[in-house]
Amino acid sequence: MDTQDRIFKAARRLFDEKGLEGVSLRNVAKKIGITPMAIYRHFADKQALIDALVLDGLAEWSARVEALPPAKGLAKIEQIGEAYLDFALKAPRRFEAAFLLPSTKARRYPDDFVAGRSPAGNVSMKILEEAAAQGLIKDVAPIEIMITNAALSQGLISLYRAGRVAGGEREFRDLYRRAMRRSTLSFLKEKTR
Repeated sequence: MDTQDRIFKAARRLFDEKGLEGVSLRNVAKKIGITPMAIYRHFADKQALIDALVLDGLAEWSARVEALPPAKGLAKIEQIGEAYLDFALKAPRRFEAAFLLPSTKARRYPDDFVAGRSPAGNVSMKILEEAAAQGLIKDVAPIEIMITNAALSQGLISLYRAGRVAGGEREFRDLYRRAMRRSTLSFLKEKTR
């Protein structure tokens, strides 16, 4: 394993253990036995290391979506929503890295999604664009549906992780599924529900 990989893996372990506060160049260097200045040969600064964590989290998210079994239409949208929830609850630090850390490498709505720069987002966009072409959804741009559902999903997860939703995980999962389904259905034309 080369030094850059060792630096990244140490940063990821520290992030997993302590969150962003634990990822200092000094802590990373100490973890692998190099000087903090040696890190600059491999990463321009701390933000470059954070960007690498973001890209790693996004890659894991894309791999999770790619590994989902085949499904079509609304079933696929629900399947992706469930995978997002699992990602947040079962791999919370990877989820944070992918969706919550400030980074220029993070996906940005709407441009990155409309331009197809999100492998996971491309799956949802394709389904929504096909539904729009078939006249199944209201006169709303597919990207707006995607943004609405992403905001609802991430908002619910953030509330739950902050202890702001009563009940345990099972109750939260049920609430999440109901809310996401209602949101998606709200964009369908009456005759297609």
